[in-house]
Amino acid sequence: MAKKAINRLKVVLAEQGRTNKWLAEKLDKNTATISRWCTNEMQPSLESLVEIAETLNVDVRQLLLPTASRT
Repeated sequence: MAKKAINRLKVVLAEQGRTNKWLAEKLDKNTATISRWCTNEMQPSLESLVEIAETLNVDVRQLLLPTASRT
């Protein structure tokens, strides 16, 4: 079964010109963990998502793919 993309972390980092290593240092996390989040192999906890959003100065909703079409 193919893994389903849930977060947009990789996209948001690229938009800001930031790297996985930079985020790992800011959050005091292992770079492998950040990489797994960016590839959607694993998902960050809600607490981590909030911390990521604060670090990147974005709304937490920008880190997630929408689940329903907006009309």
